[in-house]
Amino acid sequence: MSSLPSISNNQQHSKTLTLPAPAKLNLFLHITGRRADGYHLLQTLFQILDVGDEIQFSANQTGVIQLSCNDPNLEGNDNLIYRAALALKPLAAASAGVDIFLQKNLPMGGGLGGGSSDAATTLHALNKLWSINLPVAELAAIGLKLGADVPLFVEGYTAFAEGVGEKLQPMAIPEKTYLVVTPACHVSTAEVFTHPDLIRNSPVISAADVLNSDLHKDWRNDCQSLVVRLYPLVAITLQWLVEYAPSRMTGTGASLFAEFPDEISARRALADLPANCRGFVARGVNRSPLLAALEHAE
Repeated sequence: MSSLPSISNNQQHSKTLTLPAPAKLNLFLHITGRRADGYHLLQTLFQILDVGDEIQFSANQTGVIQLSCNDPNLEGNDNLIYRAALALKPLAAASAGVDIFLQKNLPMGGGLGGGSSDAATTLHALNKLWSINLPVAELAAIGLKLGADVPLFVEGYTAFAEGVGEKLQPMAIPEKTYLVVTPACHVSTAEVFTHPDLIRNSPVISAADVLNSDLHKDWRNDCQSLVVRLYPLVAITLQWLVEYAPSRMTGTGASLFAEFPDEISARRALADLPANCRGFVARGVNRSPLLAALEHAE
């Protein structure tokens, strides 16, 4: 998993940045309705983590966007990194190009926001390297066209979110230690959100409600009951994890998380991880490590 990078003067002079793309958790996820266009209205508490992917950007004058990855399957033009770079390209000089290398650490499609975070890191990096210099609000607006979770990572703060996830209210909450576990199955987000049994009528709450509540007793993930029914491996993994600490699914899964009092106890549980799962220990942070890395690069 990535840690906060050090960006040397040599990197700056050669116009190379290495930046983190942190993961997120949905500490709860309530679905409160559905728009006419089919998108679901939700309320969630996004918790940014201190681990995630890492991306290296090397600007050049070829006018070409080139993406490579430690997983060759992710090098296509449909990758959100490539699409984010393409979205900024018309605002840059015609000769502006970049070589991008993605160190993919997070599981794909696990509900951890990896692709959206990669896109947000790309927007910030190329905004700087290509001297576009858009304000954060404009980067977030571009990011929203790429995906509903991208603005969260662009703005870079743990936040209470509403709408389709784009209406963000930064929220300072206690920074906890989490064990994040991903079973070896892929949950189809489309299947979950189109399923007739999905809960879509949770009552609307306020940000104040969130701050004055017990996360485990008062809130839930409205997708979880459906997903554990449709995907037995998620159910089995959740049964294992809840033996250690109160546990919940993030996003539409398949990743699950549990809060621990300290890193030692979280790592003790990680040592017992079932063979068909991936896992890591992370710290929840109120401010994204991406923002600190960008400041360090100035």
